[in-house]
Amino acid sequence: MIQRERYIDKIKPFIGKDIIKVLTGIRRSGKSVMLQLIQEEIRSQGIADTQFISFNFESLENADFCTADSLYQELKKRISSVQGKVYLFFDEIQEVEQWEKCINSVRVDFDCDIYITGSNAKLLSGELATYLGGRYVEFVVFPFSFEEYLESIKQEKEEVSVTEEFKNYLEMGGMPFLMNLRYDKDASMQYLRDIYNSVLLKDVVQRNNIRDVELLERMILYLLDNVGHSFSARSISNYLKQENRKVSAETILNYSKACCDAYLFIQLRREDLQGKKILSVNEKYYSVDHGLRESILGTNARNIDQILENIVCMELLRRGYTVTIGKNGEKEIDFIAQKNKDKLYIQVAYLLVGSGTIEREFGIYDSIRDHYPKYVLSLDEFDMSRDGIKHLNIRDFLLSKEF
Repeated sequence: MIQRERYIDKIKPFIGKDIIKVLTGIRRSGKSVMLQLIQEEIRSQGIADTQFISFNFESLENADFCTADSLYQELKKRISSVQGKVYLFFDEIQEVEQWEKCINSVRVDFDCDIYITGSNAKLLSGELATYLGGRYVEFVVFPFSFEEYLESIKQEKEEVSVTEEFKNYLEMGGMPFLMNLRYDKDASMQYLRDIYNSVLLKDVVQRNNIRDVELLERMILYLLDNVGHSFSARSISNYLKQENRKVSAETILNYSKACCDAYLFIQLRREDLQGKKILSVNEKYYSVDHGLRESILGTNARNIDQILENIVCMELLRRGYTVTIGKNGEKEIDFIAQKNKDKLYIQVAYLLVGSGTIEREFGIYDSIRDHYPKYVLSLDEFDMSRDGIKHLNIRDFLLSKEF
């Protein structure tokens, strides 16, 4: 089991505190395992297993407790036999009807420490904000980083080539269960397609009562094909019109939001560096796992520049940065990443081939006069840093402890 220490380190300060810990993320990103890792951490603090109560609502074993009242009555019965603080773990809580009322009541009525997971941001954040304002903290669990992927490979192999495994990671992505398939190509792609279909049906179509599933799927294919490219609802609407499908910009926006709520995509807004404001047009979308993209489109190798950008975006989010796209006049900076008072500018390229490419990637920073670190990331093996702008190999960036 991969320890996923970055997440545990974020959660540790809240263990035992009267605040609900919420783990969200796309299905099969490792939230259930995170609950096990949290339990291991709590055990290390001297807490006995008898103080743990767990429910996985994807299991039929708990089908009788999928309403707020039935769950509350079952908890009341089980908690009465526990001495001391009780630690409650609820996996895929969104399967419980009006779950938020039960969770809020349990928090008030008993001496407990609560952890919940769910696969829909809209469902969780909306109900939590209504019933638990200020009493919960959220952690988004993403698929494996390249570092975690390597850790899983090292459990199977004595010798590992970072360069070769990065090529595999570009194709496979980081869904944790793939390590159980030993990253077999055919089996992995089938598994990823099944995840995609499950998310599409359960977390997008059913949760949002979408009737035109074919239109939704066409829009998703467009977003997958254009990860890292500027997006506008009108551009997709025009694209679909060429396929003889009339659809409003409002419908496109609603569908794209539903996909983001289900964590199929991450939406990044653009930041005007000259006007110092966030722009509400031409956002960019990134796939939460580029392996899902490969399983549907099969074009990661041909679109490697987009995939590298996608990987860097997700890595910044895993490390706790708030990420935007930088607009600087007519130029665009791939990522502006901020965490507390730290700030980074990042350009991503496949290879810095030729003076024109080098000038474009480094020259983007010419008019930015602040002193925050500026990076150009690529797969080049030689350090091309210049004029105070640092150049790093993307693999080194992904494995670095500095960011």
